[in-house]
Amino acid sequence: MSNKYLFLKSGFPRAPFGLGIGRYVCQLQRITLKFCKSHGTSRGMRGFIEHDLVNYAKENPGVVVYVKPRRHRHPVIVAEYLNGDRQWMEVANYSQEDVVKWMELLRTQFRNGPSLRLRKLWHTEFPSIQGPWTPFTFRNPMLNLAQFPNEELGAAIKLGPTATEQLVELFKAQQLADNATNDSTKVSQDVEQTSERI
Repeated sequence: MSNKYLFLKSGFPRAPFGLGIGRYVCQLQRITLKFCKSHGTSRGMRGFIEHDLVNYAKENPGVVVYVKPRRHRHPVIVAEYLNGDRQWMEVANYSQEDVVKWMELLRTQFRNGPSLRLRKLWHTEFPSIQGPWTPFTFRNPMLNLAQFPNEELGAAIKLGPTATEQLVELFKAQQLADNATNDSTKVSQDVEQTSERI
């Protein structure tokens, strides 16, 4: 196993500041295509420049494209991003389709991805002084002494009455109120009847 990742710049995964707030800002600002006019390893790069470069420049007006011919050298793509990162990539013996794919990848990235060693897979600007939350964070410490199986702890947690139980209670209360009103009307009718007899 290689230890070369230990010498990479370390950091946390994060999005560029303000990206996606209001509008999308392409992070690729400048791309330089270095190639040889006669060398065989530059055949794919020359095909890209002859057939696809004009369309690429029209579709991405915010990206400045430089074409730099140099003799007897391997073809190279140098991408410069808004945050100051530079990605250098050698594309010797790549086909034209491969160069198109790598150009699209460099356009959609916001930095040189492989050059950053991640310290952690998550990061927050406001860390908690209590540590990360777990399901046992606010539990009673006496649970550590409980003997299992325990019927009390194993029972389902019931926080409040369900909607069905609330409807049943309302129905019972309504029936009691109806019975009370019926009883009071019967009592009043009985009182009237007895008063009429007297």
